[in-house]
Amino acid sequence: MPSDTTTSPVAVAVAAPVAKSVASAERAHAASVRMGISEIARFLQENLGQRLTARIANINDPKQVGKWASGAAEPRPEAEERLRAALQVFQLIHDAETLHTARAWMIGMNPQLEDEAPAQCIADGRRRDVMVAARAYVDGG
Repeated sequence: MPSDTTTSPVAVAVAAPVAKSVASAERAHAASVRMGISEIARFLQENLGQRLTARIANINDPKQVGKWASGAAEPRPEAEERLRAALQVFQLIHDAETLHTARAWMIGMNPQLEDEAPAQCIADGRRRDVMVAARAYVDGG
């Protein structure tokens, strides 16, 4: 029998959003690796606030975020990893939604994260879990 090389309308309808989320994830990843840490700290401080950014970085002094943002100091490697992860996740959600929704997504209870906030999960070192939840959200799941 000859093979049917046409693509079904359902496959096309499913592939388009998945392709969009993959492209969004790639853009978010590129931003997280291309930006300097002071730029990342400044972006998160402006969009999430100094206290939430400090919480994500798992530090006690929110003023330290301002020092990172100004370039006066640099975070420790563990804090930098958390900030880069937060930026990547935030950018992924923001690419699909509004700024308000991206912020709300970061601080709200998430059923895929056992009703914990993604920001807290990043602080706790669960970066991969948060990215999986973010991709599922962008993909409509």
